[in-house]
Amino acid sequence: MSSQTAPSNPTVDPYQHLQIALNADGTITRLREVPNTPPTPDPGHPTPVLSKDIPLNQSNNTWVRIFLPREALDHNSSPKLPLIVYFHGGGFILLSAASSIFHDFCANMATDLHVIVVSVEYRLAPEHRLPAAYDDAMEALHWIKTTPDGWLRDYADLSNTFIMGVSAGGNIAYHVGLRASVETDKLEPLVIEGLILHQPYLGGSQRTPSELRDNDPILPLSVSDLMWELSLPIADRDHEYCNPKVGDGPQLLEKIKLLGWKVLVVGCDGDTLFDHQIELVKLMREKGVSVVSQFGEGGHHGVDMYEPAKVKALHVVLKNFILSSLVA
Repeated sequence: MSSQTAPSNPTVDPYQHLQIALNADGTITRLREVPNTPPTPDPGHPTPVLSKDIPLNQSNNTWVRIFLPREALDHNSSPKLPLIVYFHGGGFILLSAASSIFHDFCANMATDLHVIVVSVEYRLAPEHRLPAAYDDAMEALHWIKTTPDGWLRDYADLSNTFIMGVSAGGNIAYHVGLRASVETDKLEPLVIEGLILHQPYLGGSQRTPSELRDNDPILPLSVSDLMWELSLPIADRDHEYCNPKVGDGPQLLEKIKLLGWKVLVVGCDGDTLFDHQIELVKLMREKGVSVVSQFGEGGHHGVDMYEPAKVKALHVVLKNFILSSLVA
């Protein structure tokens, strides 16, 4: 059997793994109760990071959660902080900017990296298939550049903005970067310095060795297959939203090169998607993009969202990347 048509592990039921049920109208019922964390906007609250939610597009039920380190309030005369625009993971079909795992991750980034984070609540598939999430992400960038919000106006250095996401959010960050590269003038005063792609969710019709191993406990191959099936606009794993080698992406990387943006790709070789991530790094280098890659041994998809030591190591990588991008 060829690697192109090799099936995923039949012992893993992707619907059961994801705890979703497919409805007759093509929507899904999300059965898992995911812990959420409310924002803490009150400066009197004893927390090192303040957070608040602001509507983005009420007709689409999208919004942003802003994370502000308390130290910014305590040292109002200090230089403004870099901005990270963040997109959560969940295979395009699950989770939220309010999910505790992503709330905590963004709050920890804000304090450890001394940055302001804007985490975007985008529309989910299959109710809203791609490119809906990309559209919401771009709308968030345009909102940031014009918002009168005091936290961003007074404490965020919009000229030092980084676009970041994990898993499906890493895919969104990549495609938002491609879109933003051709309308930088329309985004000013927001200026993008770089992209941070954290275990980006990528694919293609050709099975890779890391996919064929199919030993990732978080992202079995059958689960990855189902999430693509539910999120892509058409049933084509070589669609440009999935496979960065096709479509306009390779050409737009030339624009990213000319803009001088830096790109960080972080992952591990235990991830089902490892080979696709390596191929993206190779593609960007071929196009002359300034790309830094950091791949650990072992692990699995999302490992450095869960394990404290991995999170701490990731923060070191992120801090070094941000600092190097700002002084370049």
